[in-house]
Amino acid sequence: MNVIVVGGGIAGLTMALSLHQAGIRVRVCEAAEDVRPLGVGINLQPTAVRELTELGLAEELNRAGVAIGALSLFNKHGQLICTEQRGLSAGYHWPQYAIHRGRLQLLLWRAAQQRLGDVNVRSGLEFKHFTENDSRVAATFLERTSGNNVTEETDVLIGADGIHSTVRRQLHPNEGEPRFGGQILWRFAIESEPFLGGSSQVICGHFRQRMIVYPIGQSARTGELETNCICQIAVPGMVPPREDWNRRASRETVLAAFSAWKFPWLDMPALIARAKEIFEFPLVDRDPVETWTRGRVTLIGDAAHPMQPIGSQAGSQAIVDARVLTGALAASSDPSEALRCYDLERRPAMNDITLRNRKFGPEAAMQLVEDRAPNGFARISDVISQAELDEITTSFSVAGGLNAERVNNRTSFVAAPTNAPGYPQSRGGKNANC
Repeated sequence: MNVIVVGGGIAGLTMALSLHQAGIRVRVCEAAEDVRPLGVGINLQPTAVRELTELGLAEELNRAGVAIGALSLFNKHGQLICTEQRGLSAGYHWPQYAIHRGRLQLLLWRAAQQRLGDVNVRSGLEFKHFTENDSRVAATFLERTSGNNVTEETDVLIGADGIHSTVRRQLHPNEGEPRFGGQILWRFAIESEPFLGGSSQVICGHFRQRMIVYPIGQSARTGELETNCICQIAVPGMVPPREDWNRRASRETVLAAFSAWKFPWLDMPALIARAKEIFEFPLVDRDPVETWTRGRVTLIGDAAHPMQPIGSQAGSQAIVDARVLTGALAASSDPSEALRCYDLERRPAMNDITLRNRKFGPEAAMQLVEDRAPNGFARISDVISQAELDEITTSFSVAGGLNAERVNNRTSFVAAPTNAPGYPQSRGGKNANC
């Protein structure tokens, strides 16, 4: 079997590494000519870290990221609502890592080049369209260096080309632009002193305005960590045009919105004032679709289920997509049937999470506290009960497949072949029957 993966991001590269681990021939085609460590922070849930560990990448992840031990929710006054243990501290067999998104992509890119060979990991190929029949898919790309179109045939085509996926557009031509969530995110990374012990992720505020801060790596400066910061605020209007995504925002604009967010344990105005660059993104997703698959073509990651960045789900679920799809392809002699089984297994759950995230996901407790005690509180138990907090957390954890016992004890999605050097042996592949 031969597979072409469109897109060399986190989803596409995990897909390629997984297929190679399962003994399936694969090529990755990335549109960018030069893969560089762009972006800011991302959290990888233990369910995703397990998959990358089974790909033999545990040491690289540990060096590149920070193991998060706790997630704390605060109101807009910096008062603690609740703290959840995360990763190893929560009983998982694998950590939760916070890591620079670009470093993670580069880590995966280099691993793919080493294992698949440079000829099978190609940049500068912009996907244009595909044609298919019962047995083959023909994918056409624009080769950016020459300006020529090139067409390659394959048994399976996987679209891992993000929220603006061209593969998805061919499957759903009338879908239109992403859905704007009515909020803008200002994002930056900065070297700063550790807060709350140096391994905590914090989210403060409520639905209309909040900040998210967590460490993503070691700093060259003694006693400091590289820290990821997100300032988010509700705004009216339509989704900004695509060319305005990832543009630089003025420091003064962000400071004006968050000047009062100075707490004993974190001074957000000071961090904003020191930021070298602040980038602006719209909060967007897409409505769930009735299928990701047609024949021998399917979608993974943001191409399949672009969701709002709530609950540290998007990147983690993309990694799980890749592993589940690999397991289905490895266990079936019929690629079309394998893609159908993958679609039936993953799509309903991801559609559910996409819609849950629009309602603030596991951080819904922050909005309840804002609604009930906008001026702060003396005791959090007077505002929200532990039972309410537990119900919110458990509901989202179950929907996202994040229950520690389930993650620890489930059968591996992909079984590494015994003749594949350098890979840890999984505990058996998953049957593709559905």
